[in-house]
Amino acid sequence: MKIICIGRNYAKHIEELENERPETPVVFLKPDSAILPKKMPFFIPPFANSIHYEVEILVKINKVGKHIDAKFAHKYYDEIGLGIDFTDREMQAKLKAKGLPWEKAKSFDGAAVVGEFYPKEKFNLNAIKFQLLKNNEVVQDGNSNAMLWKIDELIAYVSQYFTLKKGDILFTGTPAGVGETKINDVLIGTLEGNTSFSVKIK
Repeated sequence: MKIICIGRNYAKHIEELENERPETPVVFLKPDSAILPKKMPFFIPPFANSIHYEVEILVKINKVGKHIDAKFAHKYYDEIGLGIDFTDREMQAKLKAKGLPWEKAKSFDGAAVVGEFYPKEKFNLNAIKFQLLKNNEVVQDGNSNAMLWKIDELIAYVSQYFTLKKGDILFTGTPAGVGETKINDVLIGTLEGNTSFSVKIK
């Protein structure tokens, strides 16, 4: 399986990081080794000076597809989840400044938290509410209605470049409110009020 991630899919997040608004989705990959094992803490890597949390709605692909038309994209997933795209922000900034790939800053071991998945029928996909709490304080408060590209549009777009396979996970981008996490922080993600994950930082 692979993890396909979308960057810059919420306007306010683009603004907070002072990035340029893209004309098409920004796409990058994480290997399966980036998935943080269930119930395990996240250990800040020794090479990192500034690890940021980015909470995101996740989509689990349920069958093989390529060159998928947006009007048929809904047939390629039936579960929605929540996760974190951990980012070494300092390293990312250095790589971006040199025009280099982001993988070292985004794809290291444990950099992808994958929470519980729920049947998509539980949600209005165009208005999914989700939050990230750090030490019981809400730090990110998002809604899928603010996505620049909706879930079906993202599936259609990425399937032009990558064959989607059963079990692949699509990270759909993060809203505003990203920030640094420190040792002993506890991060909790909620999807329409349901706790999807809880991660201790070490």
